[in-house]
Amino acid sequence: MGKIRKEGYKFYEDICIPCYFTDETCRLKAASFMDLAQEIAFWAAQELGFGYDDLQVHHTAWVLSRMRFIIHEAPRWRDDVVLRTWHKSTDGLFYLRDFELLDSSGKVLVSATSSWLVLNVETRHLVRDSEDLKALYGNEKKDDAIAEPAPKIVIPKEGVEKAGEHTVSYSDVDMLGHTNNARYMVWAMDALGYDTAMGAPVRDVRINFNRETHPGETVELFRSAAGDGKTFFVEGRVGGQSAFTVQFVF
Repeated sequence: MGKIRKEGYKFYEDICIPCYFTDETCRLKAASFMDLAQEIAFWAAQELGFGYDDLQVHHTAWVLSRMRFIIHEAPRWRDDVVLRTWHKSTDGLFYLRDFELLDSSGKVLVSATSSWLVLNVETRHLVRDSEDLKALYGNEKKDDAIAEPAPKIVIPKEGVEKAGEHTVSYSDVDMLGHTNNARYMVWAMDALGYDTAMGAPVRDVRINFNRETHPGETVELFRSAAGDGKTFFVEGRVGGQSAFTVQFVF
């Protein structure tokens, strides 16, 4: 990650896509985009006075609840790109942040929107009303990378099959002591099977985080497909309860 810069209300970062963020075709992986977005979001929030360190004073932290990103054209290994982000508005309990990944000519490669919540790290309960954060976020209209907030995903009841299990381990856990958001995307792509995941570039990704998972918990993975041959769903469950859901369109 490079140093971020601010232009107006948007934050920018210059990135050269590393090999370990790409797949067999040298294209950027969906989970890698989430890693990049998460990091610039933290730095941008920090610069604006409501970042990780600021919230820790109040025993709170940002947690990602929903995200959608559209991959218009996946960048490849060694491509020089620019990632930009901006806090957009609030939507009920959600704080909205958008992202765009651009090539060196300014063409949009990936458009994304995300919905964040504030968690009390001691009680693990949501902070349902923070006037300070809402004031910092402001109410002015800002640009949309994607106009509609990331939606709730409804998994079809038909054709669901178990795709495996994953026990939350050291490599999955982040600084908040739960599974990092991008790891769910890794599990979901694996659950599709290699031929499906590599059969065509993924174009539209939607993910919901429904409950935390912690070290030692076993997540059962289920998958299903829509009738169009392009849309697939993955759900992770712990003890029969949904931990996360993902919708892919290839």
